Amino acid sequence: MTMISPVALSSVGPQNGDCRSRLERVLRSGRFAVTAELNPPDSADPQEVYDAALVLSSICDGINAVDASGANCHMSSVAICALLTRAGYEPVYQVSCRDRNRIAIQGDLLGAAAMGVRNVLCITGDDVTAGDQPEAKRVFDLDSIQLLHTARIMRDYGVYLSGRKLTVPPPLFLGAAENPFAPPFDWRPQRLAKKVAAGAEFIQTQYCFDMSRFQTFMQRVRDLGLHEKCFILAGVGPLRSVGAAEFMRTKVPGVYIPDAVIERLKGVPKNKQRTEGKKVCIEIIQQMREIAGVAGIHIMAYRQEELVAEIVEEAGLLPRPFRTVTPHPARERHLHRPEEPAR
Repeated sequence: MTMISPVALSSVGPQNGDCRSRLERVLRSGRFAVTAELNPPDSADPQEVYDAALVLSSICDGINAVDASGANCHMSSVAICALLTRAGYEPVYQVSCRDRNRIAIQGDLLGAAAMGVRNVLCITGDDVTAGDQPEAKRVFDLDSIQLLHTARIMRDYGVYLSGRKLTVPPPLFLGAAENPFAPPFDWRPQRLAKKVAAGAEFIQTQYCFDMSRFQTFMQRVRDLGLHEKCFILAGVGPLRSVGAAEFMRTKVPGVYIPDAVIERLKGVPKNKQRTEGKKVCIEIIQQMREIAGVAGIHIMAYRQEELVAEIVEEAGLLPRPFRTVTPHPARERHLHRPEEPAR
């Protein structure tokens, strides 16, 4: 891939305040940010997206539209972003390199920006063997670092990778993912440095359950000065049960859950494990707020959006700043459907 020399990090990003996303404004103001994942439906009904978004919109600064995580097919992330922006919500558009080449990705970035998307999370994507259609063909024309570079070139230079000019560049706030718990551990901060150099302005990490390992990672991040060049949002999430925790650490790519956390869940009756899992999550959030360089949290709670609201409230993270409370006509239209006529 031909790489065009990027501009200095200090000048990265849209400087016009009108173009900045709510998430970017929260982070640049020094406030502790909260993002959360909207789990994509296996459905063509937009109401399922709006129902989940309605819960998340008042308690977080950005809603991640997940792009076929775990290599399993769901409603596409760009379609979810279209629905969310139309209803006045703040999406974080996840773009995976697994399923699209550079031509499709550049077009999607322009289309997303045209719909009002400002936050983009660039990820390589889980391999197809992790999902339920392992016979699918991989693309991986780019990886996450090359994707970050591509989006940055489009935004800052107003050109495609080919050098052909754009009439209006996409005003994007660029993010990436990082996993402090994947070996080799010493290499993870170096990998993060490459993503920052390529254009990452915010980072969302994998689930954090091992605080000792995460603190070691953050110390190295500070040593490299990366916390001054990007905003790091630590990944957290509630564990529904012992069974769910065992499934996550054995079946979900990149997730590490220490034995001590499993044993803690086993120490309470089965009907109280969900509550205990929520307590663990809140305790981790409270510890994260004390770690230098952590700018916020990213909450992942599969099909538990209502629990995200409880976690954010009980962790003392409300009210959220820069929140728009004016209802949007498109959102109202979908949330209040007319009753079907009697047959």
